[in-house]
Amino acid sequence: MRVIDDMTAILTGLWTTWKHILRRPVTIQYPEEKRIPSPRYRARIILTRDPDGGERCVACYLCSAACPVDCISMQAEEGEGGRRRAAWFRINFSRCIFCGFCAEACPTMAIQMTPDYEICRRDVMDLVFEKEDLLVEHCGKDPEYNFYRHAGIGVTQPRGEGEGEKPTVDVRGLMP
Repeated sequence: MRVIDDMTAILTGLWTTWKHILRRPVTIQYPEEKRIPSPRYRARIILTRDPDGGERCVACYLCSAACPVDCISMQAEEGEGGRRRAAWFRINFSRCIFCGFCAEACPTMAIQMTPDYEICRRDVMDLVFEKEDLLVEHCGKDPEYNFYRHAGIGVTQPRGEGEGEKPTVDVRGLMP
């Protein structure tokens, strides 16, 4: 009885092997043919712009706080018109695990993930990308979203004058 079980196991293994040997190989000739990743694939990080052309990043540090491997660093500064922006933004792709937590934490949708998976470099220091390397000239996935216009922050317009906001109330006028 034991010999029959052993022979069955061997024949099953051989059948599986011959079944795969006779199939056509599924080989992609990589440099010439590129595999198209699924739409939800997360790879290289980019910094996008507002519909007005300005930088979306307000250097709120939420992306660096959400990053589990601490590969994002930046410095905030006040730009033209009193708006906050990143003086410098740096990401170390040699440490990045492409989890997407930074893109989810970003309130301005400045950080977005692209399906660009070819980020190989011979030198590890070439995998440290600065703001100039990450900043693109388009709005990314949501071209209509403008953080300052949507949030109604008083830096670009007075309080109460944003979309859907009620005018501010003078609290001194409420006193008896």
